[in-house]
Amino acid sequence: MTARPDLAAVIPAAGRSSRMGAFKPLLPFGPHTVIEQVLSAVREAGVGTIRVVVGWDGHRLIPVLERRGVPWVENERYPGGMYTSIQAGVRSLPSDVSAFFMLPADMPRVRAETLIRLISEWDRQPAGILYPCHEGRRGHPPLIDRAYVPEMLSEAPSGGLRTLLSRHAEVARNIEVADPGILVDLDTPEEYRNSLREDPSA
Repeated sequence: MTARPDLAAVIPAAGRSSRMGAFKPLLPFGPHTVIEQVLSAVREAGVGTIRVVVGWDGHRLIPVLERRGVPWVENERYPGGMYTSIQAGVRSLPSDVSAFFMLPADMPRVRAETLIRLISEWDRQPAGILYPCHEGRRGHPPLIDRAYVPEMLSEAPSGGLRTLLSRHAEVARNIEVADPGILVDLDTPEEYRNSLREDPSA
């Protein structure tokens, strides 16, 4: 699929992975690592602009990204939480990006087909915020109009990105997808083991 530079993916990967006890982006997942699996889905979907936000253990992650030719952004404020990484990634996006996915680095089960579906819906009606849903439950990654970038950069709401986006519920659309991976992140060793068992690609 031809890469589209007008669509972006911001991938926060700066956290300490404290509950996992190991650096999540570099955990094995199938023949690759967790971060490589995420990047494969993004690229397969034709997303042309990628920003991985690094912080904790960035010296280990950056060489992997550079071997893959993936741009990265350093967030020196990562101890302040994920929203600081979201801000760092969004701030780095080129001005010609019209919308961006916000996809945490610990969600390797999100399928490229899900991103493609969201892109198709965006092309049909390019505005607002699109949420993938599985069996009625919202998951990641939302596809967000760049119109909300100034608001995202101007403050850090107590509830993070979810709180900020909830202010724009009137323009949000739920897109049903056959992808349970949109609901699965890897916070704990148990969740990691379960994902390895349940995902045939892992």
